[in-house]
Amino acid sequence: MKLHATAHLARDEHSPWLVWLHGFLGSGEEWRPFMQSFPGWSQLWVDLPGHGGSADIVVNDFDDVSARLAETLAYHGIARYWLVGYSLGGRVAMYHACLVRPQGLQGLVVEGGNPGLETPAARRERAENDARWAMRLRSEPLEQVLDDWYRQPVFRHLSAQQRAALVELRRRNDPRALAAMLEATSLSRQPYLVPQLKALTIPFYYLCGEQDAKFRALANRNTLPLRTIPGVGHNAHRENPQAFSATLSELLHSAYEEKP
Repeated sequence: MKLHATAHLARDEHSPWLVWLHGFLGSGEEWRPFMQSFPGWSQLWVDLPGHGGSADIVVNDFDDVSARLAETLAYHGIARYWLVGYSLGGRVAMYHACLVRPQGLQGLVVEGGNPGLETPAARRERAENDARWAMRLRSEPLEQVLDDWYRQPVFRHLSAQQRAALVELRRRNDPRALAAMLEATSLSRQPYLVPQLKALTIPFYYLCGEQDAKFRALANRNTLPLRTIPGVGHNAHRENPQAFSATLSELLHSAYEEKP
């Protein structure tokens, strides 16, 4: 079953596509404002399972998500593409690139996505944490769960106004669908992908906000090809869209300049 997605076709039908993957609680629509920044690229905005127009799609694991993504690309006739993923979308993109290794994938850009946990103890702890959030999504008012979600340390830079705006935006989701997707794609169930990422033969870039201490440290510890977005935290593309667009445009341009 393909995922809900919206396509924009550029004039050059032979150029690669930009395929955008959103984070947990988001939807493909949040990438739409970036369309004008990449006028030469055909673009696809995907709703991941449990979100947006794909809220009724239930998956069991990362294999399922990746298979749905592949079906979606095939449906839209996309043979050559870059994946750009934020947070959960970045984790889906890394899994797809490293374990599916599709021939048509031309490059990978990950914003604030975790490449995986190295130890069984870390995976157990994360499984317990995600199970608690899933239980809360199924049993408590969504607005309260969302408010607490955005009070986690990774979002500590958010002002009260920014947090309230995100809660208002995300409360349109189906909490049971979110809980199912959270369980299916828990970081505890994701392989540790750093060795495979370093073995990629396609361009790979890792972005995060300058103030996102957790993911900057993660990128540096794993020697990922890091570029930081100035003045912002975890959700860098939302908080500083101009700098995000400029950085991504530069990286895409340089990737093609470097080709012989």
